[in-house]
Amino acid sequence: MLPWRKILCPTDFSDPSLGALRAARELALHSNAELLLLHVVSPVPIAPPGGVQALDTAAYLEQMLTYARESMDRAAGEMRLPDTLRIKKLVLTGNPGEEIAGTAEKEKVDLIVIATHGLTGWRRFISGSVAEKVVRLSPCPVLTIPVPPPEKET
Repeated sequence: MLPWRKILCPTDFSDPSLGALRAARELALHSNAELLLLHVVSPVPIAPPGGVQALDTAAYLEQMLTYARESMDRAAGEMRLPDTLRIKKLVLTGNPGEEIAGTAEKEKVDLIVIATHGLTGWRRFISGSVAEKVVRLSPCPVLTIPVPPPEKET
């Protein structure tokens, strides 16, 4: 388990996931580990019969993949990752929780660093929790980085 050789950090480019990326960067630097950045693009749902027919799903998916790759490059650039840090950027399509756990297994990852988004109530019931699914499916330890609570006005 220790020392970590490969650390996987999935991101959806939200502020919480960028916070997890900062934590993963620090762990990778201190462990001299390779850092794998991953973004998973959800597949385009198929419209039901009689639904929207004008959507070119192949073109839409390609735009989403291009956006994800550009966002990954931008996020990595903003983190000012040192040249000494080995980094691998991955963009996949599929179910995020399953793809993250599958990538960890395929890449023989030692640790996953993932943000929690703190969904509650109906939003969590509807969308589920990617971090929760990753914890359940992961072949390796998972470090969850909680979203800090909003500051209260005094």
